[in-house]
Amino acid sequence: MLRRTTPTPPEDASDETGEDRPPDRVPGFQPFGPSGPDLATLPIAGITQRRMAILLGALVTAWIVLLFARQVGDASAASSRAEAMIAENTVRHAEIAALERELGRIQQRRFILQQARGHGLGGHNEIAFALDPDAPPLPANAPGSASLRVGAPTSGGPLESWLSILFGSGD
Repeated sequence: MLRRTTPTPPEDASDETGEDRPPDRVPGFQPFGPSGPDLATLPIAGITQRRMAILLGALVTAWIVLLFARQVGDASAASSRAEAMIAENTVRHAEIAALERELGRIQQRRFILQQARGHGLGGHNEIAFALDPDAPPLPANAPGSASLRVGAPTSGGPLESWLSILFGSGD
């Protein structure tokens, strides 16, 4: 914000006609005086103490805001990591509980005997056998198989079932 003052014309700046002349057209007018411009009348074009204080205050404020934003970001990241660890711990506890249940099952005598039979280590009166992987499936009426599957729908009510058992089927 520069401000210039207009130099005042000397006393003899008027014409013979009585009209005022502009100062630069007056003969013998020197705008700055014989020794040059007067520096006391010129404003300071540099950095004043007030401007320096405002600039320093703005820098300190920006620095504090940036530090605060960084702290908030770090706290947010830490809380996110903590929540992820809690969720992971919950999953790990469920896995541990499942493994402990499985360990309890495989330590039972029934399971050990079943696995031993699968490897051909049964009792002395047991005969180990295995089915050929390429064997065809058994027919529906093979010996030892149920003629009707458990839960299969029947073709009559309970009275017809009893009568067919007692007297045979009517077919």
